[in-house]
Amino acid sequence: MSNLLPFGPGAWLFFALYLSSLLLLGWLGRRARQEDSLQDFYLAGRGFGFVILFLTLYATQYSGNTVFGVAGASYRLGFSWLISVHYMLAIIVFYQTFAFKLHRLARQHDFVTPVDFLRQRFASRALATIASIVMIIALGNYLLAQLMTMGRALQGLAGPAGDIAYNYGVASLALIMVVYGTLGGIRAIAWTDVIQGAVLFVGFLLLLLLMVNQFGPLSAATEIISASAESEKLARPDGSMMREWLSYILLVGMGGALYPQAIQRIYAARSVRTLRQSFATMAFMPFFSVLIAVIVGIYALAYVPGLEGAASDQALASVLRIIQEQSLLGYALVVVIFSAVLAALMSTADSAMLSISSMFTKDIYAVFVKPGAEDAELTRLSKRCSWLVIGLLSMLAIALKEQTSLIGLLDRKFDLLVQLVPAFMLGIHFSGLRTVPVLMGLLIGLTISLALAFGPFPFVVAGKLWGFHPGLYGLLANMTCVLAGSFLMHRREGVRQAAPRRALAE
Repeated sequence: MSNLLPFGPGAWLFFALYLSSLLLLGWLGRRARQEDSLQDFYLAGRGFGFVILFLTLYATQYSGNTVFGVAGASYRLGFSWLISVHYMLAIIVFYQTFAFKLHRLARQHDFVTPVDFLRQRFASRALATIASIVMIIALGNYLLAQLMTMGRALQGLAGPAGDIAYNYGVASLALIMVVYGTLGGIRAIAWTDVIQGAVLFVGFLLLLLLMVNQFGPLSAATEIISASAESEKLARPDGSMMREWLSYILLVGMGGALYPQAIQRIYAARSVRTLRQSFATMAFMPFFSVLIAVIVGIYALAYVPGLEGAASDQALASVLRIIQEQSLLGYALVVVIFSAVLAALMSTADSAMLSISSMFTKDIYAVFVKPGAEDAELTRLSKRCSWLVIGLLSMLAIALKEQTSLIGLLDRKFDLLVQLVPAFMLGIHFSGLRTVPVLMGLLIGLTISLALAFGPFPFVVAGKLWGFHPGLYGLLANMTCVLAGSFLMHRREGVRQAAPRRALAE
């Protein structure tokens, strides 16, 4: 964020009080626990009502990338990045394909982690383990990115001491997050998400009002851009861009719906009715969040020209600096908006942390290391696991603060997650799906996705082949294997069953 947003003592006091409130909620969450069990720690007794479920889904789904990344991408690409509104809507659409039935099964079979469903549905330890590893890797990269962005958010405020501020930012915010997360579990995280989601929502609306007041209507910004050298960024998308749009809608829509922390919130909903209400309300959120982030990029393109390359990610900070300098009210509102940025980062990171610890404890340790472990023992281990995960990733985030190449791996998290689509979205509806084809399809899909993404193929341009992400090609092969294999196995089983009947008839 460069040296863009210097804050005074009053602002830092506000941040301190906000972060202290998260610790208080962690302590209250610990006091509200009903039992020392995985279900209570990770699902809060499956009692989330509409308000809590909606706000925790909202705060978790909209990360720091929504605030910084979408604004920066809109600055670089112009209105073409309206695709971000579409793919966030697509997540809600794909939820509808499996969430309600999954909720009922979770109640019936006491699911805690996402792969509990796969274990019950396919009775395959290999499939459940591979799926768990895929989810842990995807979330690990995602959590690392959030920690690094936390450091970047504070680095820009410290001027010459930016490197030190980065280190302290990563360490201190990660420490606060792991303390309230391990104190109160999902209950505390959901309560903090209520605050963080509300701050995030208010912050986006304030930002829109401040930009219109400062710069005028969006039409004035587009006129400035159309008269500049950046006018091509207002052009309608061509065929290549349309294919990329479709790729993002499918990849992010399916992959986002399979985030482990989102699936665990489906488990934690009080009822299917509550789940339906939350998803219905979530359908409006891209217009109050992602669309506003796109508008930020357009205003910055018009009124803060000249940001190139990685500097374009400073689009949001550049707009906030202009607003901050105008009045005391503008300064105060920018403090609230910056709090919303921290809220977006922490609300995503804490949920990822908890999901990683739950899957490692229940799907790896309790299966391969100590199958007979008591629930209370697993709960204690999961808390230690959260501390270990955050400690290791915080050190990695600090070690890699001058590196950005690892963050390129984050583009692959959806390539990995979408390979679980047949197992979840088809497996929950079609009893004819067989375990072996699903397992083989998953392995084939992962192999193709990673090979296209990281292999030395000149026809893969900017990580995409003909405008489509590698994960979609892997998913196509995956689905083909699953459907064809299940069909062939079904026919073979039918032939074997028919043979004795024919013999008896003869």
